[in-house]
Amino acid sequence: MTYTVGGYLAERLAQIGLKHHFVVPGDYNLVLLDQLLANRNMQQIGCCNELNCGFAAEGYARANGAGVAVVTYSVGALSAFNAMGGAYAENLPVIVVSGAPNTNDRASEHLLHHTLGTHDFTYQLEIAKKLACAAVSITSPDHAPDQIDYAIGTALRERKPAYIEIASNIAAAPCASPGPISAVVREDPSDPETLRAAIAAATKFLRGKQKPVLLIGSKLRAAGAERAAVELADALGCSVAVMAAAKSFFPEEHPQFVGTYWGEVSSPGVREIVDWSDGVVCLGTIFNDYSTVGWTAMPSGPNVLLADKNSVQLAGSHFNRIHLRDFLVGLAAKVEKRDATMVEFARIRQERMPEAPAELTAKLTRAEMVRQIRPLVTAETTVFAETGDSWFNGMQLKLPSGARFESEMQWGHIGWSVPASFGYAMGAADRRIVVMVGDGSFQLTAQEVAQMIRHKLPVIIFLVNNHGYTIEVEIHDGPYNNIKNWDYAGLIDAFNAEDGAGRGLLATNGGELADAIKIALANRDGPTLIECVIDRDDATGDLISWGRTVATANARPPRPQ
Repeated sequence: MTYTVGGYLAERLAQIGLKHHFVVPGDYNLVLLDQLLANRNMQQIGCCNELNCGFAAEGYARANGAGVAVVTYSVGALSAFNAMGGAYAENLPVIVVSGAPNTNDRASEHLLHHTLGTHDFTYQLEIAKKLACAAVSITSPDHAPDQIDYAIGTALRERKPAYIEIASNIAAAPCASPGPISAVVREDPSDPETLRAAIAAATKFLRGKQKPVLLIGSKLRAAGAERAAVELADALGCSVAVMAAAKSFFPEEHPQFVGTYWGEVSSPGVREIVDWSDGVVCLGTIFNDYSTVGWTAMPSGPNVLLADKNSVQLAGSHFNRIHLRDFLVGLAAKVEKRDATMVEFARIRQERMPEAPAELTAKLTRAEMVRQIRPLVTAETTVFAETGDSWFNGMQLKLPSGARFESEMQWGHIGWSVPASFGYAMGAADRRIVVMVGDGSFQLTAQEVAQMIRHKLPVIIFLVNNHGYTIEVEIHDGPYNNIKNWDYAGLIDAFNAEDGAGRGLLATNGGELADAIKIALANRDGPTLIECVIDRDDATGDLISWGRTVATANARPPRPQ
């Protein structure tokens, strides 16, 4: 068959396993959208705006390994770049495709709409280069195949977003047909000699430790090393903790799983066992001000081994060009059992008693809300926890094997969870999707609930209505943290219009919440939003402690010059 540039792109996207692409139309990408529609192996999914389109593609990448957002030039792409920055921070291969002006206008003195009103049309590409592992501008059909393959292949290998810009008069131009996809998705192997040296150094490091622990970070998934981490844990027999952003990246039903390490807001006993350890093996960890609670919980020094996606570092040694999974599998074959941390953890942990059910007519509390959400989390469930107290509420959910937990702790964009869960649900129709989101966050991206209704996705949204940005209140309060209240449950009727099956329900006490959950589970034809009304100051103690420490870090005075 004869391929066009847009058809080539569509074929490559389908070849890497994508069945959907997310779009917002604009005149510079309309011909491209026609070309993408011609590929029957992918479905085109419209979004309400470009920010949400980018986040939907990011959520889809969490479910399917990669995602695509197609937007128009400048007014669309600059909005999508926010989500692309999030994908970069969260190590997700999202491919942002933008239409662009006709090539004939680039050499003219024409001023074009959707631009800055100058003759420079390169600024969008230059911005994209800061936010992507690969950024290309396609202005010739002859070069398009190489440029498309380079962008897609680099994104998949580096687990980072890529940017492809296609001029409006090039999308339908004929080009070469695609070759085997294996040339695009190839992965450079670990350097054998370096891998052997890294394993030997790590084996020696662990041989000198009596009480090591494994600390799991969010890059573990990007490295494709989740199973390899379990293999190493089994071989060592030591305690395994996860960082908050890596919840569900190590099975919580594993006998060596001890909980979340998050400084003073860690799971009971976890901070103590990490502090007690004489060797912390960090796998794919990211240490920032949020994850270290204002730099108060950051393993460092000669007793720390840092194994990143493509490198290993320990006292006096640094090794690169090796894959984390290869390193973990090789190390598992060399280490000896070191279970002292499990013995000690059994001594120091303090089991949290499950909260007793509240009176059904009593005013709804945060604790009662979490208690009722817990039974919804099964092996087929994915939980999306929005930036804010939903992080800490989510940490209290016990995940059975197979359950997944998604958050955005590095980028931390409030409102991320709604469009991301929409994209995830499109890519994982067999899973139950539960979203925990605050009212302030919801107001940023609420429109994408309409797309959940459009595609009949049975997402369950627990929206906490406490009249403000609670996470900001606990860091630094002020009148700017107050928001205009909405009738959140009633909003679903507006989104339903004449043909939708979404449900919007209000819960002010435990009984109303229990009834709402029953309705949500029965509704298979659309999303259910449950508006949970709680007191403004009803936050987790963990958020309060975390917010105080982060505020202290933010308020450090400048260093003397």
